Amino acid sequence: MPTEDVRYFDQAVITAISGAGGDGMVHFRREKYMPRGGPDGGDGGKGGSVWLVAVRSLNTLFMFRRQRRFSAESGNAGAKSNQTGRSANDLEVKVPVGTLVRTVDGKLLGDLVEPGQRLCVARGGRGGRGNKHFISVHNKAPRIADHGVPGEECELELELRLIADIGIVGVPNAGKSTFLAAISSARPKIAPYPFTTLVPNLGVADLDGYRTLVLADVPGLIEGAHTGVGLGFEFLRHIQRTRVLIHLLDGMAENPLADYSQIMSELALFDDALLDKPQVVAINKTDLPDVAARLPDLRRKFARRKVALMDVSAVTGAGARELLFAADKLLASVPEPAETEVLPVYRPQPDPAAFAITREGERLWCLAGPRIERAAQMTFWEHHDSVRRFQRILTALGVQDALTAAGAKNGDMVRIGDYQLEWNN
Repeated sequence: MPTEDVRYFDQAVITAISGAGGDGMVHFRREKYMPRGGPDGGDGGKGGSVWLVAVRSLNTLFMFRRQRRFSAESGNAGAKSNQTGRSANDLEVKVPVGTLVRTVDGKLLGDLVEPGQRLCVARGGRGGRGNKHFISVHNKAPRIADHGVPGEECELELELRLIADIGIVGVPNAGKSTFLAAISSARPKIAPYPFTTLVPNLGVADLDGYRTLVLADVPGLIEGAHTGVGLGFEFLRHIQRTRVLIHLLDGMAENPLADYSQIMSELALFDDALLDKPQVVAINKTDLPDVAARLPDLRRKFARRKVALMDVSAVTGAGARELLFAADKLLASVPEPAETEVLPVYRPQPDPAAFAITREGERLWCLAGPRIERAAQMTFWEHHDSVRRFQRILTALGVQDALTAAGAKNGDMVRIGDYQLEWNN
């Protein structure tokens, strides 16, 4: 029996890193006979964003088993003569249609259910401004520029729920994969042992050239599947998106009616809504004489449960078309899920100008706050004008008075993110 870890197929954790913006430039125009050409430092280019794009060509998340970090390029720095740096291209990461995207704390970011649907998960940083933007009446030759805004880094949880019209369910070795191969061009793995199917397989069946059906072959379910026994827990979620079920029973099983009851119980324990899905029940392997002989008795037993039992042979294809048309008839009676308008959710956001001061040692302070840390990252510390501008930002935000009130003295060190500065009031 295969021992491959099935979680790699429909669940994955990836890290998306957007590109930083390019740095702005400090430069002054230098031309013959123009001694005062003025500042002409260009802006930095924008960093690349990371997008998830849903495509039909994928039906598992297996590709994220080996590559889990996706980084976009950073923008180029600005140049002289007011030249803006080249912006980086966005990075597109392809995922299967039906992928849910969440943060590691469980917040849903998006549900990619349509081919070509895109979701930006890490936005590229803005390019820094060149010194041409800092000209003022009092400073005609500013030596001030911005570093580019750093990129974002986020860890994401991906979960795949296949998009299919019809789901094929049943116990292991009921012949689900063989049936899917008989009615479509799908070629799932078929072997005479339980749990051959480790990956949900999609197939497209053509009904006489006027209609197509998308079917999903779900790995075999056994008792306790809703609690993680076997492979069922990993793949029961794929049935939730289907609108009709084909319940395939093994005609060679000792008690097909007990198998039917077991699968229905597992569906109900996982999600009550699965019992409301219309389904076609069929006994498989009717090409075998023993199964054909017991078929009338099985019909009577299922009739007492008010279940109409169809017969099919996945190997020879007998009854496959009739089974498909019966499922299609049920599908036509089920309304398509209504498109609900997604209303924006407004959540309170922390004040970006807020900051916190904590004492980390006898003469060491930590200054934390979104706007302050971003300003420190974008400051050119090698230019005196840029440092003075950063000091003005601290004063405007009230940091200077807050540090004095907290007891900071001249010569104390203040840590802001990755930077450590000497405090002089």
